[in-house]
Amino acid sequence: MDIKTLDHQYVANTYKRFPVEIVGGHGSIVTDRDGKEYIDLGSGIAVNAFGMGDPAWQEAVIGQIHKFQHTSNLYYTEPCARLAQMLCEKTGMKKVFFSNSGAEANECAIKVARKYAAEKKGPDYYTILTLENSFHGRTLTTLAATGQDEFHRDFQPLTPGFVHARANDLSDVLEKAKAHKLAGIMIEVVQGEGGVITLEADFVKGIAALCQKEDIVLICDEVQIGNGRSGHLYGYMHYGITPDVFSTAKGLCAGLPLGATVLGEKVENVLGYGDNGSTFGGNPICCAGAISTLSRMDEALLAEVQAKSQYIVETLTGAKGVKAVSGLGLLLGIAPERDCATVINECIEAGVLVLSAHGKVRLLPALNIPMEQLRKAVEILRDVLAR
Repeated sequence: MDIKTLDHQYVANTYKRFPVEIVGGHGSIVTDRDGKEYIDLGSGIAVNAFGMGDPAWQEAVIGQIHKFQHTSNLYYTEPCARLAQMLCEKTGMKKVFFSNSGAEANECAIKVARKYAAEKKGPDYYTILTLENSFHGRTLTTLAATGQDEFHRDFQPLTPGFVHARANDLSDVLEKAKAHKLAGIMIEVVQGEGGVITLEADFVKGIAALCQKEDIVLICDEVQIGNGRSGHLYGYMHYGITPDVFSTAKGLCAGLPLGATVLGEKVENVLGYGDNGSTFGGNPICCAGAISTLSRMDEALLAEVQAKSQYIVETLTGAKGVKAVSGLGLLLGIAPERDCATVINECIEAGVLVLSAHGKVRLLPALNIPMEQLRKAVEILRDVLAR
């Protein structure tokens, strides 16, 4: 049987796959089973920060494989400690808990907020406020945090203790903060899965001020927008705020599973022995890859991300067949006048891989995609949108 048949027969039916079987790739070019090449503007949903087969990343990962692949968190390992140091020094944060995914990183952030509030204010302060159209993961708890009813329908009862406010409506946040005993507020500065909705600066600063005034733990979900994708190392840095906690994953290790919950001074010592754990969290191979990735996210690369973002926005804003362009850095959403699925399929036929988000074409290219490849892909996308 061919791979598609095997997949349909043996893999759970949770993914509506595109009709492409990828067998190889280098940089931002991927190749399918038939030898057709595509320019990849999805990068594994913001994972492959430096594209396919990045040599420096490969060297770091393979080098660690030759040393040892895993040991439990009962022992010290250099990659884990070095990566935690790097994350803290680059952000001004204090401590890191490592896990395997963005959902787990968010679960840890929620636990930190609830324990902090319970110790400071009492056990009644456990509610976490998130935003409508947010997406924080697919565990029962992070589904409850997610502000989209479509993800809730089949999995009731979800974990209690979550309330959702309207994005970019500070009065609604303030009203719900008065009505509930909040432990934390969790936001994505760009709601990627929710339709590439960018939070307004005054709104984010208003939430930060509320959290500081009321001693509420401010959590920034940086799973998709983080690790250089916004044009800053982390998306919250665009807003001049510092969260108490931020979560990240996806592009952190650029191809291997790794989540991180990064703790600021207010909550750095909230977690004690036995309060959380992860068998694979801080895996030395993943951490070695992440050290390679994070060490190259310097000012030159971030300026390159901003320049590429500007090119895409300027090229597609006002173009034929385009209603609007939203997002930040290299997390962008294009609202097409035609059906989004049709646009995506026609892009695939023309050799460009793009994604979707709530009726928008979502672009998440590798941070280092060569400009000539980006221009070619955007020109193809522009032509498809204009049909």
